[in-house]
Amino acid sequence: MLLSDLVDTSQAVGATRSRSAKKALIADALRRAAADEVETVVTYLSGELRQRRTGIGWRTLQSPPPPAAEPGLSVADVHDALQHLSTLAGPGSQTARQQGVAKLFARATADEQSFLARLVGGELRQGALDGVMVDAVAAAAEVPVADLRRAVMLRGATAPVAAVALASGAEALSTFTLTVGQPLRPMLAATAPDVESAVTKVQSTGSAEVGVEWKLDGIRVQVHRAGDDVRVFTRSLDDITGRVPEIVESTLTLPVRSVVLDGEAIALDPTGRALPFQQTGARTMSHVDVETLRARVPLSTYFFDLLHLDGTDVLDLPAAERVARLAEVVPEASRVPRLHTTDAAAAQGFFADAVARGHEGVVVKGLDAPYDAGRRGASWVKVKPRHTLDLVVLAVEWGHGRRQGWLSNLHLGARDEETGEFVMLGKTFKGLTDAMLGWQTEALLALESSRSGEVVEVRPELVVEIAFDGVQHSPRYPAGMALRFARVLRHRTDKTAAEADTIATVRAIYAGDG
Repeated sequence: MLLSDLVDTSQAVGATRSRSAKKALIADALRRAAADEVETVVTYLSGELRQRRTGIGWRTLQSPPPPAAEPGLSVADVHDALQHLSTLAGPGSQTARQQGVAKLFARATADEQSFLARLVGGELRQGALDGVMVDAVAAAAEVPVADLRRAVMLRGATAPVAAVALASGAEALSTFTLTVGQPLRPMLAATAPDVESAVTKVQSTGSAEVGVEWKLDGIRVQVHRAGDDVRVFTRSLDDITGRVPEIVESTLTLPVRSVVLDGEAIALDPTGRALPFQQTGARTMSHVDVETLRARVPLSTYFFDLLHLDGTDVLDLPAAERVARLAEVVPEASRVPRLHTTDAAAAQGFFADAVARGHEGVVVKGLDAPYDAGRRGASWVKVKPRHTLDLVVLAVEWGHGRRQGWLSNLHLGARDEETGEFVMLGKTFKGLTDAMLGWQTEALLALESSRSGEVVEVRPELVVEIAFDGVQHSPRYPAGMALRFARVLRHRTDKTAAEADTIATVRAIYAGDG
């Protein structure tokens, strides 16, 4: 398949808002792909690379050579080139990588160069989300979508399952099973604004009794043990075993031969209160001097689910049975605190206690539900206290994909009462509807003061109400802080910039989160 065919599909997918149209476009591309191209086509149309890292920085992508006049580059050519570049290391590797990128881009047309730059730079957002991709693969391969989704859950990735489905059909999907040592996609939680709504939503899926668990502000971990071999994976399925020796050691003490556990790793202070999230994150991200880091910031692990035990897969059992088996092999001190109740008021009290102890909130779970990985259904619903701030827009970036043609990604700032200036705290486009995007594009263009590339600088006048989950340390921004999971609630045309929240308010929230 020519890369130009894939670029055309990507542009068409990004230009439509219809889920069915996206599915049809992707399915057609998959049918036209050769068997050895399917994995690459799926990953590229998902806005990802098959290589987790290429070593290609954004500066290398800023000055491409003159584009080719006619398409001639194939999907396989691109994959092979990026695969080679990802293996370069040692003295001279950076120069060789730059030369390799220039050689690849010289073979690409202008549209292909744009596609490649956004793909490699992680900025290819075309609306081909995982749910759409799974539906498209099922349509192209003519297999039941439920069977495909389960295979993807167990394999942990869509692309390799797509290749098998398209080559061998529905029967081959049964070859994908839970394998101890190979991560599977984690089950995810939907969101509710309050505990009562969460309890009602979960109760609608099954029994009146629900499970309510603390939601810890740590790192999601999936722990696999086979005999004396333990592997630890993150939510994104990265292997972090070598960085978390305490998790390995504690898992080896369990009275089991083989097990797959779902849980949370978190750094706590001596009183048992959660340390700021970035301290846990730093522990699980660092490759060097693990023992020194461990001594400074030890990790505690709390498990909340069991997927496999001593040769038997249990992920299809009701949650109540999985939790009961979990309690048989994991001591209470290593299990996430949990309440079973039919009463929303009791659940609210459990939530208040969790928050008072410094945790994020709770997750309300259906006791009849199997482990349905990779989806946000109604069986798990999380509730967290919501912070909001009124912040000022300092700049904005042009959108991509579905947001093409609109000013989208907002640069947000808080007011410094001492200097009168605005201090940047982060960026977001989350929460913006099409109507909001259209309105703010017109409003912000009227406030434009300058622009550089895709960034439009604006006079600091527009106030937006932002919801967020917390404030974390960040050396990227002048105040040393950034908002976590910021999303736009509304444009505050009733407020002036002088009425926006101050950096002192943000620091107070940061101190409380810490």
